[in-house]
Amino acid sequence: MTLREAAQRIAAEFDYPAADVNRGVREFLKEMGRPGTGAQDAAANQGDTDEGLVKVNATMSQIPTYVTAVPNGKEKGLYLAVDLGGTNFRVCSIRLNGDTTFSLTQSKVAIPRELMVAKTSKELFGFLAKQIELFLQMHHNKHFEATIKRRQTISRPEGYREEETFQLGFTFSFPVQQVGINKGYLIRWTKGFDIKDAIGKDVCALLQEELNALQLPVRVAALVNDTVGTLMARSYTSPNKTSTLLGAIFGTGTNGAYVEKLDKVQKLRTMEGVEDYDKSTGDMIVNTEWGSFDNSLKVLPNTPYDDTLDRESVNPGVQMFEKRVSGMFLGEVLRRALLALVKDPTAQIFHDEDSSKNEFHSTTTIAENSALYKQWGIDTSFLSIVQDDQSPTLKIVRHALEKDLSVDAASFEDAEAVKLLASAIGRRSARLSAVAIGATVIKSGRLRTDPTVDVGVDGSLVEYYPEFEELMREALREITEIGAEEKKIQIGIAKDGSGVGAALIAWSAAQRLKTNQEGKPPALSSSSPKPRPQQQRRASLTQRIRHAYRRSLGAIFGSGGTAEEPNPGD
Repeated sequence: MTLREAAQRIAAEFDYPAADVNRGVREFLKEMGRPGTGAQDAAANQGDTDEGLVKVNATMSQIPTYVTAVPNGKEKGLYLAVDLGGTNFRVCSIRLNGDTTFSLTQSKVAIPRELMVAKTSKELFGFLAKQIELFLQMHHNKHFEATIKRRQTISRPEGYREEETFQLGFTFSFPVQQVGINKGYLIRWTKGFDIKDAIGKDVCALLQEELNALQLPVRVAALVNDTVGTLMARSYTSPNKTSTLLGAIFGTGTNGAYVEKLDKVQKLRTMEGVEDYDKSTGDMIVNTEWGSFDNSLKVLPNTPYDDTLDRESVNPGVQMFEKRVSGMFLGEVLRRALLALVKDPTAQIFHDEDSSKNEFHSTTTIAENSALYKQWGIDTSFLSIVQDDQSPTLKIVRHALEKDLSVDAASFEDAEAVKLLASAIGRRSARLSAVAIGATVIKSGRLRTDPTVDVGVDGSLVEYYPEFEELMREALREITEIGAEEKKIQIGIAKDGSGVGAALIAWSAAQRLKTNQEGKPPALSSSSPKPRPQQQRRASLTQRIRHAYRRSLGAIFGSGGTAEEPNPGD
């Protein structure tokens, strides 16, 4: 058997044909909580179903986010967003211009190691609040100083204006049980954090307590999942007239969040501790957590390389969809497939019989400390480099083998075999991604009602892996219920879900708060809120102080200091 034939044999194990794509879509619909349509789907859905929208502990979590409105690009205002997703903490202020554009200012700081394992949550969240204070002092000092002075000189809490407060979206990338738009209890820490005192506590309240201690004009308005943020960011910036249906991440991990009809989210009726939420839109964004799709492997493809990767991972038996799709795992799948070739005596990869006559005139060797022999030794960026090489001699692939895997003097035949495997693994990832997108589109019914179905995506795979979107679209066209309608699905990059998206979720929460306080629906893009009845009844001294404050705020936002200045939450 030639090396090419051996590589083709292994590559064929990663085939994911149209029939399997359609089986995957039907199972995905079941786990989401909506059986498919048609005779085939009816047959497939006989027996027990795992309905994520109904069951609290379903395989696909289908988590309610309590975000019930998506932006349309007309939103205005200045909002804050913070992101605690690992070893860094990011603080942003985002100015929404009301014309699908925005401006962003940000800073980032490393989390000291001792705070990641602090004895009390106060130590960590106090540090986070201090970083927000420093950010405001640096980038919004006039507003910051004016509001701090006001809070120090007016004793009555009811004298504070909500419009003078920055609304903040808090991206907190750790497992939480979310029960409200700005309320979620920490389930466990990951990524090296271990503060036992915080387990079971509301992380938004922990941050708000420390912000209040510093008398900062900041309200934690929303607890944010970055995938939901991706959906919001795309909906704000999308050129399409219809609102965005789905935000999806195909990067280090994979996940999706989509707009669902509120009456379909039946688990809200049985979940404990759910706070009041806006029901006026009839919609709610649902965080699918689709990385756990088909953990039982009813329909997902499974090769020996997938199997050993899972068994030797830190979480065997879970996140089975993610382990076949996301960038964190594709490099490891390739490494194991390449090792199978190396160990096959008939394949002769990286072997002198194929390599000694190459143009390097050097014997092919694999270093003993090669990344090929180390778990997680191959990064998914290696697959992108390999796939992108269209040179006749695969010179770039051979250079990457030397640089990244310490394979010296690889032959064209070696490089060709590597590319065959990398292409097959990347193609399977894209086709599986199409299952998730296709099922969500089908479930929405928007192909029948809307001229376009808008999807926002983010992540290194969809952004950098060559032709990843076209590979997804090829599979979408093969889905029975989509077919030629695939062209109606508009896919666009949505950057910075944890920044811009979080700010937009804070906007949504602020609109809800304003509705509750004023007793009437707010204008979507209003930049000059009407005075509330209780404001008109306050003492004349308070009114004069406010008038002076508005003039100072006008200097910040450049609108002449009139009595109707735009405020942070507008």
